[in-house]
Amino acid sequence: MFTIGITPHKLRFKKPAGTSRGIYHEHRVWYVVLQDAEDPAHIGIGESAPLPGLSSDHGDRYEERLRHFCRLVEEQQQLDTELLRPYPSILFGLESAMRHYRQRSWQLWETPFSRGEEGLPINGLVWMGSFDNMRQQAENLLQRGFRCIKLKIGAISFEEELELLHFIRRSHPEITLRVDANGAFSPENSEAILHRLAKLDIHSIEQPVKAGQHGVMARICKASPLPVALDEELIGICRPDEKRQLLETIRPHYIVLKPTLHGGITGCSEWIALAGELGIGWWITSALESNIGLNSIAQWCATLDNRLHQGLGTGSLYLNNIPLPLEVREENLWFNPSGSFPDSSLMLHGTDHD
Repeated sequence: MFTIGITPHKLRFKKPAGTSRGIYHEHRVWYVVLQDAEDPAHIGIGESAPLPGLSSDHGDRYEERLRHFCRLVEEQQQLDTELLRPYPSILFGLESAMRHYRQRSWQLWETPFSRGEEGLPINGLVWMGSFDNMRQQAENLLQRGFRCIKLKIGAISFEEELELLHFIRRSHPEITLRVDANGAFSPENSEAILHRLAKLDIHSIEQPVKAGQHGVMARICKASPLPVALDEELIGICRPDEKRQLLETIRPHYIVLKPTLHGGITGCSEWIALAGELGIGWWITSALESNIGLNSIAQWCATLDNRLHQGLGTGSLYLNNIPLPLEVREENLWFNPSGSFPDSSLMLHGTDHD
């Protein structure tokens, strides 16, 4: 039998993280901690990390709602995933904590990644900023050995963004280039933008227009000269029938799956199954979680047969991250099972990293 506690934590970015939705300076998260009633050293930790203005389950009463569902799980001693469908970040935190509790190890699944034998290939991410700042970010990533680069676009002028993409393509013609618009373009200008991007051999563009315009997005996907990936479009789509209808209507080339935003591991597994049926590609990314959530996502991702570059390089963003032996070497994320792990007792009484 276990009890459940909650530990809030405020993550502080080393540098402002820019997207077309705004700039992040800090990120409020909650650690869900399961503790065995008879063996206090037996603990399971998960992370609920909703993104304000983006997560479907974020709001002023988020912590109250989280505590409510934690009490239900504690009373029932099991997780009702159907009940938590509308609350993806809460579901992810609880299912990750349950997995850690049952495994009694940060090696959440048995894989070559969890044994430290293989790394997971990931993309390098260029955050929005000035032209010079973004170019410097790209140069640093290329020097570090990344062979897949993703640029956040839609904040500076498109001509400057094209110039930056041309620079990367000319200097490294062999690498994979992705762009993420976060819905920055309008239905009227997206066609011209996509045709100009296609000349640069772009792997894919994520969410070219704002979510919720299913007819518009379907037309874009059908006519686009480069592959289109859905991200924000999947937020708030909870039931399997809704998921199928969305994918059959829009017919994207890819979907980008984030457990915190898209239904936890349970919900993302449903998206993957549907994508497989419909011939749609996919990859997994984190959503600004600390190392607690990132480890859960990476460990799960390693169980999946997907050789694309994943979006799991966010662990180094914070000044006060929770220490876990996750390390990016060249273009791969590695887990060291012999490394240093956090003192689980701190998670019960406060992280002391605030």
